[in-house]
Amino acid sequence: MNLKHENKPGLIMNQAIHNSIVNFIWGIADDVLRDVYVRGKYRDVILPMTVIRRLDALLEPSKEKVLGMKKQLDGAGIANQDAALCQASGEAFYNVSLFTLRDLKNRAKQQQLKADFEAYLDGFSPNVQEILEKFKFRNQIPTLIEADILGHLIEKFLDARINLSPKPVQDVDGNELLPALDNHSMGTIFEELIRRFNEENNEEAGEHFTPRDVVKLMADLIFLPVADDIESGTYLVYDGACGTGGMLTVAEERLAELAQSHGKDVSIHLFAQEVQPETYAISKADLLLKGEGAEAENMKYGSTLSSDAFPSQAFDFMLSNPPYGKSWKTDLERLGGKGDIKDPRFVTQHGDDPEYKMLTRSSDGQLMFLVNKLSKMKHTTRLGSRIAEVHNGSSLFTGNAGQGESNIRRWIIENDWLEAIIALPENMFYNTGIATYIWVLTNRKSEERRGKIQLIDATEWFVPLRRNLGKKNCEFSEEHIRAISDLVVNPVETEKSKIFPTEAFGYWKVTVDRPLRLAVDLSPARLEWFERTCAKVKEEPLAKLARRVAETLGAEPHLDFNAFMDVCEADADKHGVKLIAKRKKLLQSELCDPREDPHRC
Repeated sequence: MNLKHENKPGLIMNQAIHNSIVNFIWGIADDVLRDVYVRGKYRDVILPMTVIRRLDALLEPSKEKVLGMKKQLDGAGIANQDAALCQASGEAFYNVSLFTLRDLKNRAKQQQLKADFEAYLDGFSPNVQEILEKFKFRNQIPTLIEADILGHLIEKFLDARINLSPKPVQDVDGNELLPALDNHSMGTIFEELIRRFNEENNEEAGEHFTPRDVVKLMADLIFLPVADDIESGTYLVYDGACGTGGMLTVAEERLAELAQSHGKDVSIHLFAQEVQPETYAISKADLLLKGEGAEAENMKYGSTLSSDAFPSQAFDFMLSNPPYGKSWKTDLERLGGKGDIKDPRFVTQHGDDPEYKMLTRSSDGQLMFLVNKLSKMKHTTRLGSRIAEVHNGSSLFTGNAGQGESNIRRWIIENDWLEAIIALPENMFYNTGIATYIWVLTNRKSEERRGKIQLIDATEWFVPLRRNLGKKNCEFSEEHIRAISDLVVNPVETEKSKIFPTEAFGYWKVTVDRPLRLAVDLSPARLEWFERTCAKVKEEPLAKLARRVAETLGAEPHLDFNAFMDVCEADADKHGVKLIAKRKKLLQSELCDPREDPHRC
């Protein structure tokens, strides 16, 4: 299959805008924070300020209306004001301080600026307060004030040449001056900034963000095979390692688009969990910016593995790019350790085993995220559940039969949940160039797929990026995404697509032991070596014993080790030498060689 790709002007423009915004924000960091913060700490200021400016830009037009509503509510003695204030702001959040960022940029006195800026932050609604707390941004204010750079920082973020809002900037006639910056585009920018910040500290970057082309493919893989079966109704979408939340955003948009094209009216609810406080704050902020306040409440902070935020919830569609090669030892200990873990997600009944354990080695927990998703499948609905998850090669090969990784693969295959595995090109992700794979799973396989697993080789389907983003130097074109999705929707065998029965992936590992076979070498050279060794460990009597036995048996290699030891025992008894375990081990290790052909053990 030959796939051609042409660069389109829109894609070039998006990349140009992306680069200009990244460079602009990085320039703020270099211009304002240099000499006050080391580069690796720029993120502690720049990321929360970027989010604050995005929030502020949406709230500016409704500021007076919100303040008027606040005054009216206070006058009426109404305590629960959230809903009314959100209605006044027109967003899922609000700010009841007297200020916008624009009001603060010209404060001459630092202490007044500090007081007013803190009042501005305190004026945000509770859902934004949690975001600010996760960023720990208030901890930075004393440093910014002491260095006299807070006002300069605010002024930079208000530059009219850059729009950080999810809404476009328009002139009085409604013509677009600056394009909107949607959730996933902002996520891409955050990723690039975090990558640059972390390069200064030699830290890992990118584990919380998946490139948009890969996300679009994953969304198509879970939705397109059932697109004709989607009915009007409510659908729940889940990501247990959501990072900045871009994967959920793209999935929501794709499901809504497919439903609309099929004339269906669907309500989509997003659920997610994230353990990194910074990326959790970014993801929750962007849901608020989209006006999805209720969805933001379904965004939970904490570890999916040891502190599942949705223990009794099942979902229609699930997708993730969990961290791979990352230790989950702390989570394992919180769960009680391998010996005492009782979590029904990871210890279940399978086959004849009432306590079938699916616990990977503590150095890599990626498959644990997949097991978590499989525990949240819907089993009583017509569509069941569909899952797409990114893994590296470890999930395919690590673990012997009976070990945790193998038990997980066996559980999946024997339940016939694995639909397809797609091998991706190398260097598709920001933080790794290693081989990666998308696993596609469902508990509602079509008739033609039952008992079968499809393997798709997409490693050669990519177009190069004009400029690398971290280690990412290539991407899928729309044609590539369509070609891969078509192979999953219409499973056929091609040069790049192979279909196997599930039995082809199962195996038993049988260890066949045989007694150790040894040949004894009593040649003069070997005896001299043995004497030197005995002298070093003060075992001269044992060296003399070996000489006497050699005179009895001769120098040729002796293929019966047991017979040799019988002669040694007899000589030891005769000459008063005790053949303790240490001396027997020395005889074996220094005078014997393993042989394949001895006739007796």
